[in-house]
Amino acid sequence: MGLFSSINIASSGMSAQRLRLDVIADNIANVNTTRTDEGGPYRRTRVIMRPRVQQPYWRSPFLPGMLDNGPGAGVRVAALEKDDGPLREVYDPTHPDRIREGQKKDYVLMPNVDVVTEMVDMLEASRAYEASAQIVEGYKSMFQKALEIGRR
Repeated sequence: MGLFSSINIASSGMSAQRLRLDVIADNIANVNTTRTDEGGPYRRTRVIMRPRVQQPYWRSPFLPGMLDNGPGAGVRVAALEKDDGPLREVYDPTHPDRIREGQKKDYVLMPNVDVVTEMVDMLEASRAYEASAQIVEGYKSMFQKALEIGRR
């Protein structure tokens, strides 16, 4: 691992959590959107993250597993996917997007966004971002102390 590997790992987490916060804000902004370009109500978007690993490196033939993925290298956003969970049904006979015939007459299909869940996710992403920022600050102060020692 290099000198700045830890900062790179923490910064990858910060950028992934920042994207997650943006997606959560988009979900909250569209909590009442009943008509989209794709047709139908807005569907909640989720961020899928995966570990980012370095290229396999050679290990001793005497250890189990001669090739290993090596140390972690942070996190990456693998995909943004739509949540295909059930939509909410709200009775509103005056809404222009209401269902006009059948058993569900005068019901409106609303997005599957739960504001409470989104707020909890927002707090979690915010705390994860702050934790990664603290890691970067810790390494910056450690590097600063190492430079001070080197000047003496």
